[in-house]
Amino acid sequence: MSSKVLIIDDEEKLRTLLARIISIEGFEVLQAPNAKTGLKKLETDGIDIVISDVKLPDAHGVDLVQTIKEKYKTVEVILLTAYGNIPDGVQAIKNGAFDYITKGDDNNKILPMLSRAAEKVALTKRVLQLEKQLEKKYSFDTIYGKSKSILTAVDAARKVAATDATVLLTGETGTGKEVFAQAIHNGSTRVKFPFIAVNCSAFSKELLENELFGHKAGAFTGAIKDTKGIFEEANNGTVFLDEIGEMPLDLQAKLLRVLEAGEFLKVGDSKTTKINVRVIAATNRDLQKEIEEGRFREDLFYRIAVFNIALPALRERVTDIEMLAQFFLQMFAKKIGKKIAALSADYIAALKQHGWKGNIRELRNVIERSVILTDGNELNTDSLPAEFQMSVGAAAMDGKKTLSAFDLATAEQLHIRKVMNYANGNKTEAARLLNIALTTLYRKLDEYQIR
Repeated sequence: MSSKVLIIDDEEKLRTLLARIISIEGFEVLQAPNAKTGLKKLETDGIDIVISDVKLPDAHGVDLVQTIKEKYKTVEVILLTAYGNIPDGVQAIKNGAFDYITKGDDNNKILPMLSRAAEKVALTKRVLQLEKQLEKKYSFDTIYGKSKSILTAVDAARKVAATDATVLLTGETGTGKEVFAQAIHNGSTRVKFPFIAVNCSAFSKELLENELFGHKAGAFTGAIKDTKGIFEEANNGTVFLDEIGEMPLDLQAKLLRVLEAGEFLKVGDSKTTKINVRVIAATNRDLQKEIEEGRFREDLFYRIAVFNIALPALRERVTDIEMLAQFFLQMFAKKIGKKIAALSADYIAALKQHGWKGNIRELRNVIERSVILTDGNELNTDSLPAEFQMSVGAAAMDGKKTLSAFDLATAEQLHIRKVMNYANGNKTEAARLLNIALTTLYRKLDEYQIR
């Protein structure tokens, strides 16, 4: 698709000639005799590049550049003047002009300049598109669920996002604490600045201190230059401290200083570094218990828990499991290139009966595994891990007879399902593992309606 170029110039002959030259090169060209008409065309015609005379009947081109750039971020402006004027040229560039050329003398530069401007417009649009996709990916709208517990958590997070309050996210492993942290950042005024996450349990004390606060040259062997830490890199943005309950006590004191004074000491430095960051912390530990046992500072707890959001475990929001499973199914089917559109009733029942110690992360992994194993257009219980088979067997027998832990048929059915799952559906291999004839296995599969 060709770029749209708008020429604003009160000299009609020059404007028409320039339009003809530019259109031959494949650009779509529009014309305007003054700034007022030009600004109207910018509102309605999706202009990419403006070529404007500096001296217009109703405006100065240098000021027009600023007006255009403030309202249309992706539009590039090239200024033309009959007389070279260095101060005007400098101010035009400061106002955001792509370039500034002299009429007549620089005619041979216009087309190459237009091509470069068009490339910049395309790149800027692509960057903005990616930024929008990223914001959408980590927005509150992508946190799926209709259960009261998750809606309460999302509502609280939306409200605190607009503030600068420190947030503590609590909940079991896999409940989506980092997703919430990123959504809070993207819903805040700091969205244009960095969001940096660090897992406090992933580093030793010395490495974590260096990771968070950086170091001065010569602070230790191998420190040949000053290095910024995460807090300095994220200045004006957000730092997400995951598993904060794992942070050593002496580093907790340094973090407290960051929260209270907005400053810290780099490793090996004697001068404080000032920063302005928002901290979002997360833990799956009981910090009150950690305080009682002397492993967490009470003053830091009250500083990070200004606003506490408890994220529900998946077993507390069973009504959301089908919606989440459908979302992950669509994601992985598209990624792997399979046409799988549905979840069987037995499959959904098995998901709902599971304990989900790993919560949403575990559900995601189970769905990805099922998509990989499934050859048809529907996920069924055959693709579930072995630990699901007990609930699957119970669901299959339900309504036929009362189940008993001592019932031989029930035990046999569950065992066959587990072995079939282990053998990835290979009946010959399953028969070998069960030490029975293949014909016997086929009869058992038919008897117990195992697919």
